Amino acid sequence: MASGRLFAVVGASGSGKDTLLAGLARARPDILRARRTISRPPSLATEDFESVSEPVFASLRAGGAFALDWSAHGLGYGLRHEEFAPLAEGCTVIFNGSRKALPEALTRFPDLRVIEVIVSPEVLAARLAARGRESHDEITRRLQRAAQALPAGIPAVSVRNDGTPEQGVARLIDALQPVSS
Repeated sequence: MASGRLFAVVGASGSGKDTLLAGLARARPDILRARRTISRPPSLATEDFESVSEPVFASLRAGGAFALDWSAHGLGYGLRHEEFAPLAEGCTVIFNGSRKALPEALTRFPDLRVIEVIVSPEVLAARLAARGRESHDEITRRLQRAAQALPAGIPAVSVRNDGTPEQGVARLIDALQPVSS
């Protein structure tokens, strides 16, 4: 049975993960993006995700529906088992993850490769302000969290995303290339 490659894309809120993943989907439709289940209302402004209420999310979690789940910013995020099924067919799967969920993700998926999207504090602050979703204090807290390193011992490839979306997508595609021996 073939074994595909699995990638987690992590980074601060506002670092451009969804933009990069959307660009990747257009440039490389052979790379499958795992669809998340999130306990928030649907939105056209972000990724395609399964929107569920908090009680439904809790029920799915308790019932073992997720191969991986975590909480962040008051929301529940989960990836259903079937999102990883293409790995058994040799496909490459990528998902938008959470830095704090990486230790558990690596326990469940030992071959997981981590890609960390990084941006300068100035660019990140401008992007967060432009979204208009957070107060000044919330932006300050997000900038402080963004400066935190990945959990100890977790190797990652960094993708700088301070430039245009096209530059960021090209860097993400480069980061997906197999490591040379």
